[in-house]
Amino acid sequence: METAIILCEGGFGTPAGKTAAGLVRHSLRFRIVGIVDSKTAGRDAGEVLDGRRNGIPIFASVKAALAGLAEKPQFMIIGVATVGGMLPDEFRQPVVDAIEGGVSMMSGLHEWLGDDDELKALAAKNGVALHDIRREPPLRELHKYLNLAGELDCIRIPVLGTDAAIGKRTTAVVLAKALSERGIRTAFVATGQTGLMQGSKYGIPLDAIRGDYVVGELENAIVTAYNEERPQVIIIEGQGALSHPAYVTGSRAIVSASQPQTVVLVHAPARKYRSYADDEPHMLPGGTIERESELIKVYAGCDVIGIALNPESLTREEVIRVTAEHEEKYGVPACDVLVDGPGKIVDAIIKRFFSES
Repeated sequence: METAIILCEGGFGTPAGKTAAGLVRHSLRFRIVGIVDSKTAGRDAGEVLDGRRNGIPIFASVKAALAGLAEKPQFMIIGVATVGGMLPDEFRQPVVDAIEGGVSMMSGLHEWLGDDDELKALAAKNGVALHDIRREPPLRELHKYLNLAGELDCIRIPVLGTDAAIGKRTTAVVLAKALSERGIRTAFVATGQTGLMQGSKYGIPLDAIRGDYVVGELENAIVTAYNEERPQVIIIEGQGALSHPAYVTGSRAIVSASQPQTVVLVHAPARKYRSYADDEPHMLPGGTIERESELIKVYAGCDVIGIALNPESLTREEVIRVTAEHEEKYGVPACDVLVDGPGKIVDAIIKRFFSES
């Protein structure tokens, strides 16, 4: 595996740092050897994220990381998801420090490092590369929508949510792994930069694809996953929310491309406002399970088979209480997949689609 540090200045352990969190928790491509975040420097990354140490140190600066690590990492990854996908001003100097230190860059932002003349010249001088995950393929390589997913002999389950930055990718990865461990051949299709950087074999940077081709490109990724692996289940990572007014493409494109038989829904019960802009934190009221389920029925033509609960701002006792309340109210299994595991949702999927086999 390639080694990497993650630049997450001021955002590690927050919704803005979801890319960093995803890579720390799971990566098939990178071995994460350090985090750069002055606010949590000196602590262990696993302790900050999940209350369990994982041996990944947090440094106050790029220079401190390069000086403190036993080996120089091959990459530094931009570990934040910003509104509009712009590189924060305060990240520019750390990026320069990494390049001057002989470390290649990987970014999932819309603002491409490889188009920055200063950074390109600096990278060439120091013999390192600038990788922009959100670059779309050339126009003539893009795929049109062909209405193919419904013909695939497999179960297609998108993991959608009532908000952005709520845990859809994490839930999808955990769910795919758990299904595979139960003997169900399962493929995972990523739809965002973090999933691709984690090493997903299939997927696209959905919000970087021009509108005429976005559904076709995702459909092609799903069909490719089926043709190459013949899975019984394909889990598709969600984006935004059907009800989120600032993200009109993500979830709608995902249900159109996948033609799902059911959906797993991620919800944060204590979240009162939408995740969107840091400078407008109370601009949009939070999404509800009722509204999202209604839209899923309209747009996807299917139901919700399970609810994955994001426990932010809740005590463990509150999570247990809310879990029971949600199961009684909505009649489907609910769980915190990181603490409780996804077993109840996996059981529901197997019971519905595989019990006779």
